Amino acid sequence: MSEFEAIVVGAGAAGLAAARRLVDAGLSVMVLEARRRIGGRAWTVTDLAPYPIDLGCHWLHSADRNPWTEIAEATGFTIDRSPPPWDEQAYDVGFPPEEQAAFGEAWDGFYKRLNEAAAMAVDRAASTLLDPAERWSNLIGAVSTYVNGVELERLSVQDHARYENSGINWRVAEGYGRLIASYGSSLPVTLDCTVTAIDRHGVRLRVETSRGSIDVGAAIIAVPTAALAREEIRFDPPLPDKIEAAAGLPLGIADKVTLAFDEPGLLPADSHLFARTDRVRTGSYHVRPLGRPAIEGYFGGELAEMLEAGGDLAFEAFAVDELVSLLGSDIRRHLRLVAATAWGQDPYARGSYSYALPGRSAGRLTLGGPVEDRIIFAGEACSPTRYSTAHGAYDSGRSAAETVLGFLRGTGGK
Repeated sequence: MSEFEAIVVGAGAAGLAAARRLVDAGLSVMVLEARRRIGGRAWTVTDLAPYPIDLGCHWLHSADRNPWTEIAEATGFTIDRSPPPWDEQAYDVGFPPEEQAAFGEAWDGFYKRLNEAAAMAVDRAASTLLDPAERWSNLIGAVSTYVNGVELERLSVQDHARYENSGINWRVAEGYGRLIASYGSSLPVTLDCTVTAIDRHGVRLRVETSRGSIDVGAAIIAVPTAALAREEIRFDPPLPDKIEAAAGLPLGIADKVTLAFDEPGLLPADSHLFARTDRVRTGSYHVRPLGRPAIEGYFGGELAEMLEAGGDLAFEAFAVDELVSLLGSDIRRHLRLVAATAWGQDPYARGSYSYALPGRSAGRLTLGGPVEDRIIFAGEACSPTRYSTAHGAYDSGRSAAETVLGFLRGTGGK
């Protein structure tokens, strides 16, 4: 490791997308990744069950306009286009049709108020738009923890309203993380390499890593906001506006537990269960995804943080107890823990995906802005409208690469 035209820090979806564009343009590039694998918060494991398990991002959100859909199809991956069951309740158990309809009306009313509030100049917490007399406020809050990784009290109204969503959600049968890893498999990546400092006093950047120093013309920084807010990469001269922006865009926590289900005939394939409709701290369960003999439990926000503290067995116990409360005690003997995530405790992420604190949504544009056109920050948190997604990360990485190409081709950093 000595000299390159550009480096990319981070081999997640954004970093790999940036590196692919730079390599295709003929630049000498190196991707530096602190983990011992590529993919970042996209991670598929294949050794825990007879089917792949996505421990990280799972759904091709806005799949009809998601670049990963085209990449998957071009590289032989299988796209499952069956719609998600999130709005259904298997057998209406614990959630009869009239209550589901009432919840739908309450949900629509909440989002109407949210969009109206977002048009105002002053931002506020999304929780202020809940109707205190509304019976469904807790379930609306629970859904926020799955979608945003955080409770509505900490969520910016303006930021949340900007999110673009076509409503089309598909899956990669072989795993979303596996797709992203495959996309980056031929790129020049140095694993187990932590970047600690970037000196930008000279014409070329001086990058300090756990494996030595590198001189480069430009750098794309594609790491989670938690790493930036904690200043795990030191910039000289400092970049206080970037640190402040990152601090206003923390990562929410959204975790999953996968339970093997040895009597799949008991429940319909690709069905869904809300465990409780009267509290925020509850799970959402995807039953037999893609027809597989499994149940996936989703937990977010403070509940996920609490379960992480108890380890895998805490996730298993909580999920099984909630399923027993819905389906009866006999279901317990048919369930077995396969995997549980703990993204809040992951030292390279410290969360699942970004959300904006009230009053801090402008930080996405601040974070994504170039520094002298030779240091560019990328990642889902830099996307004003597609944050928290792998396709938002991809778009951000490609955009960062275009800025770097313009800089280097204009004699910068030579």
